[in-house]
Amino acid sequence: MAACVVKIGVYVCHCGLNIAGTVDVAKVAEYAETLSNVVLAKHYTYMCSDPGQRMIQEDIKKHKLNRIVIATCSPRMHEETFRKAAEEAGLNPYLVEIVNLREHVSWPHGGEPEKATEKAKALVRMGVARARLLELLKKVKVAVEKKVLVVGGGIAGIQASLDMANAGLSVYLVEKQPSIGGRMAQLDKTFPTLDCSACILTPKMVDVGRHPNITLLTNSEVADVKGFVGNYEVTVLKKARYVDESKCVGCELCVKVCPVKVPDKFNENFSQTRAVSIQFPQAVPKVASIDPAYCLRLKLGKKEVCGKCLQVCEAKAIDFEQKPEEIKLKVGGILIAVGSGVFDASKMAEYGYGRFPDVISNIEFERISDASGPTGGKIVSPRTGKHPKSIAFIQCVGSRDKRFHEYCCRVGCMISLKQAILARGKLGEDVNIYVCYNDLRSFGKDCEEFYRRARDLDINFVAGIPSDIRRLADGTLYFDVYERGTNRLLEVHADIVVLANGLVPNIDLDSIGTMFHAGRSADGFLLEAHPKLRPLESSTAGVFLAGTCQGPKDIPDTVAQASGAAAKVVDLLSAGEIELEPLKAVVDEEFCSGCDVCRSLCPFSAMEIVPKGEGKTAKVIEAMCQGCGLCAAACPSGAVKIQQFTDRQLLAQVQVSCKEPEGGS
Repeated sequence: MAACVVKIGVYVCHCGLNIAGTVDVAKVAEYAETLSNVVLAKHYTYMCSDPGQRMIQEDIKKHKLNRIVIATCSPRMHEETFRKAAEEAGLNPYLVEIVNLREHVSWPHGGEPEKATEKAKALVRMGVARARLLELLKKVKVAVEKKVLVVGGGIAGIQASLDMANAGLSVYLVEKQPSIGGRMAQLDKTFPTLDCSACILTPKMVDVGRHPNITLLTNSEVADVKGFVGNYEVTVLKKARYVDESKCVGCELCVKVCPVKVPDKFNENFSQTRAVSIQFPQAVPKVASIDPAYCLRLKLGKKEVCGKCLQVCEAKAIDFEQKPEEIKLKVGGILIAVGSGVFDASKMAEYGYGRFPDVISNIEFERISDASGPTGGKIVSPRTGKHPKSIAFIQCVGSRDKRFHEYCCRVGCMISLKQAILARGKLGEDVNIYVCYNDLRSFGKDCEEFYRRARDLDINFVAGIPSDIRRLADGTLYFDVYERGTNRLLEVHADIVVLANGLVPNIDLDSIGTMFHAGRSADGFLLEAHPKLRPLESSTAGVFLAGTCQGPKDIPDTVAQASGAAAKVVDLLSAGEIELEPLKAVVDEEFCSGCDVCRSLCPFSAMEIVPKGEGKTAKVIEAMCQGCGLCAAACPSGAVKIQQFTDRQLLAQVQVSCKEPEGGS
């Protein structure tokens, strides 16, 4: 291609009025025709439309164009669209250059049309200079493992695992708790239908446990990840349960005889369980596990201490000699569904959470309200054990607050509405129920009707957030709240205060983000590759996101995203091979000294140092390289470059940034 005469076609997109409303696109196209090697220049309303793409394809064939410059919106939007159009016309797709006129010109310079037009000309000039030096590149095909790792066994991980397993992929579902189920397993009812949470979740959990294509790895965590899209090598640490899963039948005889009582985390410490226990009645797998922090025999390290569970277990499943196990897996794709955490309301001293027993979180209310919970579904005061005469729900705890998290948790309002409706149904009409809110956000299918239903149940909605919660001598809680609707300061007395604690990033996201090379958003959640075009993928090829690890969402949205991410994984792996983008690092071994700088800096472990004659040289593992350019920037000898982002190409743009040199570049 280097010996051929360079023939460039320039196409300026109006993008409706997104670009043309500020930039004089006709003048930009007219100017582009004067640049060296430009055969033709056109402008059109929507270049990304079918007619726009056909125009480009016809010009490639008619004028034998071998470079294309398209001045349009961000390359993240439509670069792949234009590459495919060029390829269909017989042109190598990597001979297409995108110039961003929307985000870089028209949007930031909306009030300066003349200056915006001049800047657009300069960017087109730079794009043409770079296009002259674009090189032919070819995608590389690699074989892939038709196996998937799913990290997290909540409803997102469960749904995704079932979808992928039903599509024929082998799935490894890793969950750090003894049972799958996640946060949804703790819920009483789900909004807006008030279906029993367990009735929806349990059948899916059972399906996961029985599915021939799903391998359940509970009480386990991912310890290490290596490799690249289609060929990941994963190390899973399976912690000792001290119970043989293949033998345990879930009879719970061991639980009944265990003398050691411990706080029940599943019931938010409102009740006690035993040092050997099954996490909750519907657990999958329904296998006991022993907590070494509380078990007398394991804690003291003496065989003669206790051992009652060992004596009563008819299945001989108790194994005090069990050790942690490292399991090596090879998978083609990874789906992260680790969920989110719940805001710790003790950080807001004004609400007294942790000091006043009757100030509880919304998830604690769920356990009190649940029929299988510590009170058998009876809503009672944690302090007195009696039915409350007044309940107050406080919204936006930790959310929409500059001190903590400025985003809306999305589910807080609907959770409080649900819990207020359940409280009214269980406690009757004599109980006063208050909902104190910033704004009530009941968006979603049937959610507004759910809000009206709560209104009809004589629930008091107070448009204001309490300043602080205090306690009277008899233990009753009270607070002042300014009600915006009536312009009055109200004093509310309550036997129970329920805080709508918002969803926050999972505490494990620091290690998970690093391990899987998944970015984090400003809010701390895992960052999707593109909010509109690639909302189910991370920035690392082959790593997908589902559920609240990507951002706050309710159960229907979580399930929908999980199924969408699963479909993406199936699409990636079903063919048995994938094509890799060629925009990666390459090493010129003639100049490489094997200094190891690139390997030590590469965040994707895509560089290795190999022998070369009597010395060493760097080598790129193509499938792992993401083309970030860190190695090229750091290489002291300039031996590393990124395909299509060479010094020569970039300097050509810099040299013409002010004006076109005489005779072209």
